[in-house]
Amino acid sequence: MACHNFYGNINLMNYIEEIKKLKNEKNAIILTHCYQPIEIDEVSDYVGDSFYLSKKAAETNADIIVFAGVHFMAQSAKLLNPNKKVLLPNPKSGCFMADMIGVNELRQFKSKYSNIPAVCYINSTAEVKAECDICCTSSNAIDVVKSLGADKILFLPDTYLGKWIEEKLGNIKVITYNGFCPTHLRIRIEDMENSRKQYPNAKILAHPECHTEVSKLADFVGSTKEIMNYAKESNEKQFVIVTEKGVVDRLKRDLPQKEFILIKEDIVCQNMKWNSLEDIYNALLNEEHEIEVNEEVFEKAKKCIKRMMGVNI
Repeated sequence: MACHNFYGNINLMNYIEEIKKLKNEKNAIILTHCYQPIEIDEVSDYVGDSFYLSKKAAETNADIIVFAGVHFMAQSAKLLNPNKKVLLPNPKSGCFMADMIGVNELRQFKSKYSNIPAVCYINSTAEVKAECDICCTSSNAIDVVKSLGADKILFLPDTYLGKWIEEKLGNIKVITYNGFCPTHLRIRIEDMENSRKQYPNAKILAHPECHTEVSKLADFVGSTKEIMNYAKESNEKQFVIVTEKGVVDRLKRDLPQKEFILIKEDIVCQNMKWNSLEDIYNALLNEEHEIEVNEEVFEKAKKCIKRMMGVNI
């Protein structure tokens, strides 16, 4: 494995060895989202999408959780593990979508509608979760919304995931907040049409955070994990992947007998790329960048995410 310049005087393999030692010494686990730099997988205990990692966070007996992801993910792990130390390797790792709604914006949104349950995407802060009825991920959104037994719901912050849920269910009105993922919104209709022409035999797999008109042109729409599972289980040999580059990196590594094409080269979430092996090493060594959640919101936010975890899927 090659040495990267930003790792300084310690090469990649040394970081991997040292991190593994620290994990054993400190009874720590590393949870890694599959948009993260691929070399982080070498030290990770679990790699997956938000829902999978939420489940693993809830189940762990580790004393320390290092979350190689973005802030809201580490915060969610803390809500599920109030007595454990949760570390975010690089505190710069935020989420533009989560930043699009705060408590004031949420209250204003909810004030327009009475007696309608509010569902928040996991891509939101603990403060926002505390003001919502239940949380969801793109993997379990359909089941979460169905579990409420309501004919109308409020959904935030991602309008495109919300409208995808509405279309999939057909009988529930989904009133969405006007948030979005800037990375997925770089993908345009013409990108889909060009891919179809260039790769006529390929299956096109898209994430529901994409624009509605983009999703309509895909052969399959699903969460990060669902896209990866589809590619693994399919008999097809060529796929155009319409989500963040980290998914393509892992598919190419894990399924070398198949061909994976990223829809366009700039589908990279810079916030997801902040974490490095060096950051993980330092966070674990010094037990730094610990996630804390305000006491006033903790129990309400925990209830929101725990209710999601209780939905049978």
